[in-house]
Amino acid sequence: MFKAPEHQVAGHQARDGKLGPLIDGSGRFYKPLQNDERGSKEVAFYTSFSSNTRIPDHIRRFFPVFHGTQLLEGADGCLHPHMVLEDLVSNRLHPSIIDIKIGSRTWYPQASEDYFQKCIKKDRETTSLSLGFRISGLQVYESEKSGFWKPDKKCTQSFTLKDVRSVLRKFVSSNPSSDAIPDCSFASVVYGGSTGILAQLLELKAWFEDQTIFHFYSCSVLMVYEKEEAMKGKPGAEVKLVDFAHVLEGKGIIDHNFLGGLCSLIKLVSEILTCPDEQTSNGCLHELEKSRFCLENGV
Repeated sequence: MFKAPEHQVAGHQARDGKLGPLIDGSGRFYKPLQNDERGSKEVAFYTSFSSNTRIPDHIRRFFPVFHGTQLLEGADGCLHPHMVLEDLVSNRLHPSIIDIKIGSRTWYPQASEDYFQKCIKKDRETTSLSLGFRISGLQVYESEKSGFWKPDKKCTQSFTLKDVRSVLRKFVSSNPSSDAIPDCSFASVVYGGSTGILAQLLELKAWFEDQTIFHFYSCSVLMVYEKEEAMKGKPGAEVKLVDFAHVLEGKGIIDHNFLGGLCSLIKLVSEILTCPDEQTSNGCLHELEKSRFCLENGV
């Protein structure tokens, strides 16, 4: 029994006759292949990645498991090829999720003029150029009564640097929908610790400082945790990479575009753990932008 995923926070959705991801309730996620070359390129990436012996085992856990492709009936009533992937939240009841598109430039070399103009416009109008990443979507579980705090697409697209810093705090707070200062109640459990999100991001950073196999354009980092677990002090937050329609060969060159955005995200998450007072942390902004520029340009 296929259905649209209820915890999707970004991307196309399977509704109103439009194609979008589906889940089957048994831990698998079905992503329709885009009609142009993007679909075939993403399948090619997963196929190559799965068999590439140069990928360390500890890095593979950051990527969804790939189960091949399958023809499925889409929301439009027609058969379409789908990638069959691991459903990253199938084992969670109320997952808090944030989708962060990494890189100050989301367009790739040799992109068409139309695609380039579309991407550069969005990169300039969001925090991609200034910060090295942008928030594409999120939901934060608040309570059984209130449900999820889930800003709409128009809201997330207008996020400024100040908004992004606030949202990363709200993501680990018990009062995300409130106008009050985020309390960051779950920051130490979700972001901190030897297995928390910061530790996982640093593990990815160490790999990206060395890997020259791939260059990832318009790829996202997903951060996921369960509030019920965090309230009990139990670790369980996960970091995953998704969306690989624009992955190119690295050709022996470090992916500074992705690495620079990842380092900016790491700095903001670290700031939350070391500067819980939002006003105190305002002084970190200049250094954040300076360090991102240096990393991206190899200075």
